[in-house]
Amino acid sequence: MSLAHTAAEYMLSDALLPDRRGPRLKGLHLELPLDRMVKFIAVGFPLLLMSLAFAQEFSSGPPIRCFSPSNFSIRQAAYVDGSCWDSLIHHEQDELGQNKMKSLWPHKALPYSLLALAVVMYLPVLLWQYAAQPALSSDLLFIISELDKSYNRSIRLVQHMLKIRQKSSDPHVFWDELEKARKERYFEFPLLERYLACKQRSHCLVATYLLRNSLLLLFTSAIYLYLGHFHLDVFFQEEFSCSIKTGLLSDETHVPHLITCRLTSLSILQIVSLSSLTIYTLLVPVIIYNLTRLCRWDKRLLSIYEMLPAFDLLSRKMLGCPINDLNVILLFLRANISELNSFSWLSVLCVLKDTTTQKHNIDTVVDFMTLLAGLEPTKPKHLTQRVCDENP
Repeated sequence: MSLAHTAAEYMLSDALLPDRRGPRLKGLHLELPLDRMVKFIAVGFPLLLMSLAFAQEFSSGPPIRCFSPSNFSIRQAAYVDGSCWDSLIHHEQDELGQNKMKSLWPHKALPYSLLALAVVMYLPVLLWQYAAQPALSSDLLFIISELDKSYNRSIRLVQHMLKIRQKSSDPHVFWDELEKARKERYFEFPLLERYLACKQRSHCLVATYLLRNSLLLLFTSAIYLYLGHFHLDVFFQEEFSCSIKTGLLSDETHVPHLITCRLTSLSILQIVSLSSLTIYTLLVPVIIYNLTRLCRWDKRLLSIYEMLPAFDLLSRKMLGCPINDLNVILLFLRANISELNSFSWLSVLCVLKDTTTQKHNIDTVVDFMTLLAGLEPTKPKHLTQRVCDENP
């Protein structure tokens, strides 16, 4: 028997999680993987296109080329190119013969509009960082710590039960005390469960998360309006008529009123417009999916941790409407599952519990570990029969 008890003690000691003291959980993820992907694409893609636009301008020279009269000097031709690029006004006549002007300013504002787009798409990220991440970080640190501590407390409780059973001369007294402890719910550690139940009635985190994704959808709709209203209007116009009767050439009689100019950067505008439309269209289903995840519970994580004595949110049916802070915290616990050392242990115990032949006697990790340590989770039948014989 001493070898069996020693083996049980070693088994229980190995099941204990090491205490992590000092600075811990520095790698805590405060953004979900899909949210991080949306952030990198929504903010980084416009910056990439802006770099492309500036690189094309620096490598190919001025983004405009005007066909100045042949008698113009090089300085006059350069002045005409600069003047037409500054104005970017297309002069044409309508059906009634009246002069009509059309602004082509999206070509000039393209790099700066991409920079503004990146800044606007980063605003929801800033909202989440400053409005939600500090509170979320505190919640995750506490919950992860308490989940691991609750698991350790369960193992230490089994160790203590094993020592009491070894020292007890009368097994009948031990099982009476154990049944009394179960009835009085001494094995429960309700702090964590009550904290999570409190988070179920809070809506600060979920409101911030909904606002973040709603702003992303709103800004994406604004991008569609901008591309459709301004870029589409100049999407196919490579040449335009520019008036050069301004500045130094306003009094020159031999200078024509209009000359033809060609936009060498039209291909860049087309690439930017089409790629932006494609990328942000692909991001919309991802953002909507992020919102729909708040409409259902992640019950797999809860079911695993129901092996703890004080964790029965599912069995008590405390889970109501999933749009609350508790559901957001569960999503981030899933994203930080590597920080939950107890999760892998409890997952294994759940698998083993489903294969054992005494399922009706095993409810918590305490029950299962007592079985592995050589103790039955309930009073043995011969002791129960003894009680019946003594009290007919």
